[in-house]
Amino acid sequence: MLRDPMTATAKPIFRLRKHADYQRVYKASRKQFAKQMSYFFSLRPELGADGSPLRHVDASNPRVGLTVGKVMGKAVDRNRIKRRMREAVRKNLDVLSLPVDVILHPRRSVIDLDFTVLEREVGAVFRAIQKTAEKQPGDRAARPKSAALH
Repeated sequence: MLRDPMTATAKPIFRLRKHADYQRVYKASRKQFAKQMSYFFSLRPELGADGSPLRHVDASNPRVGLTVGKVMGKAVDRNRIKRRMREAVRKNLDVLSLPVDVILHPRRSVIDLDFTVLEREVGAVFRAIQKTAEKQPGDRAARPKSAALH
């Protein structure tokens, strides 16, 4: 079965994939904590790290990335954590309406956590991010970190 190239490119990208994007979010924000995870977020600039416009990214949609390190267990456990997190993110993504990039660091306890509890926590994290991002004047990611501290 052949895939239609028009439908493949028309689907918006909701995931952070590039290392440079992860590094930009880490650099532009501070670590925040929730009960079962920690997270970073920043408003997305219109231009990429190299100064060119971001390609294949809808400027109005949020993007979410997950990091699950080897300390979380074997590959089977890490993959299960990522699958559960992706589903919880998918169900709560509509909470985020700004062009924000989010990185979630789940704790190991996510693997055994009741899914409804996980879903509620991801929703709470997204609501907190939305509320904070709405208060930020302009693009925080474009400002140097020292300017954000003063």
